[in-house]
This record gives sequence, C-alpha cells and structure tokens, in this order.
Amino acid sequence: MKLLGAVLLATGLLGTAAQGEHLLWPDEPSRTCFFQMLDGMDKDFCRGDLEVIYPEVGDVSCMYVPKCHQYRRRISREWGSPRVRYPQAEKGKKYVLVLVDPDAPSRANPRNRFWRHWLVTDIPGADLRTGDIKGHVLTDYVRPTPPPRSGYHRYQLRLYEQPAHTAITLRPEEWVSLGSWAMESFVKQFQLGSPVASTQFLTKHYED
Repeated sequence: MKLLGAVLLATGLLGTAAQGEHLLWPDEPSRTCFFQMLDGMDKDFCRGDLEVIYPEVGDVSCMYVPKCHQYRRRISREWGSPRVRYPQAEKGKKYVLVLVDPDAPSRANPRNRFWRHWLVTDIPGADLRTGDIKGHVLTDYVRPTPPPRSGYHRYQLRLYEQPAHTAITLRPEEWVSLGSWAMESFVKQFQLGSPVASTQFLTKHYED
C-alpha cells in the first residue's frame, strides 16, 4: 500500500491511498476523494516499484486516476511529464523509458496499439533514483487523452536497461505517427530484453 507523499505533504493530512479508503480535503469538506488501486491482471503488470509522480495527486503507479478535484482533466489538459523514480537504478548504467497506451482507440478495439506517449533513451541511473529524468528524448511527452466514451485506458510505463554502447533511434516511418507503434519490434531490434520495472495507471475521459 502506497502513501501519496506529494498529496499528504501539500495538505498536511495523514492517510493512505488504497481501495476503500479516502482523504477529506479542507477546501471541500463535503467531498470524499477515493484512490483505488488496480487489481487482477492490471495489478500484475506493476513490477519493480517504479514511481510515476504527478502534481497534487502524487504517485499514480498501479492505480486509477480519480475524477475528483479534476485530476483526470488536469492529467489530460494541464500537467506536463511526470517525475519517474526508480530507486533501484544503478548509477553506472543507462536506461530506456517507454510510455504507451495499448488501448487506442479503446480497450475493446485496440486497433491503434501501441500509441507512443513518451520515449526517452540514455537516462542515467542516478537521475532515475531522484526522478529527475534527463536523457535523449525520441518522443516528446504526450498527455494521456482518452477519447470520450472509450472507457478506461491503460497508460503503461516500461523501463529497460540500455545495452552499453548502443545508440537507439526510431526508423523514419516511426517518426511520422505515434499510433500503431510496433513496440515489440523496437525492443527486439535494440536487444532491450524484459523491462527491469514496469507499471501503469488507468484513466478515462474526464467528462465520462
């Protein structure tokens, strides 16, 4: 069970963010904000304690983004790239971070999977320990924007150890479109292997 450190520090509240529990906010005392953790197969995807930290809401790793306080709207319309923290990163190594939506345009009909939302290579392990990501950006961060009435989308982050002395790039055709990205072929081409850590959060259109 995770503590939403950023939220708790900002509000001075004590509590945990898990299924069935809630936080009461001083500015809106009549409203209850629920933070629900993923379960089943969605939870099983989360491995390695990878943290994904947005303003106000804190670490959304392995959870649903709640609708309260306009969090879903803010993640889609306002907030920039999250802090991504991996405390187990090795300082002498470099890493590749991938953020994709496998549910484009919907989980029931993912004909455009994987939609590439962020791709950064050459990330020093020391940066991952603090969450201050610096590296070679191949795809600028694109906010999660699920279409209306398309249900929940999974936003999956995969962290790979980058092979030494390997220059990673995208093919010309991959620069043209973010959708229908052959992620598995990319991973195989550069011999990235299995992720050292992975996580996801789920959100849907903020008006749904």
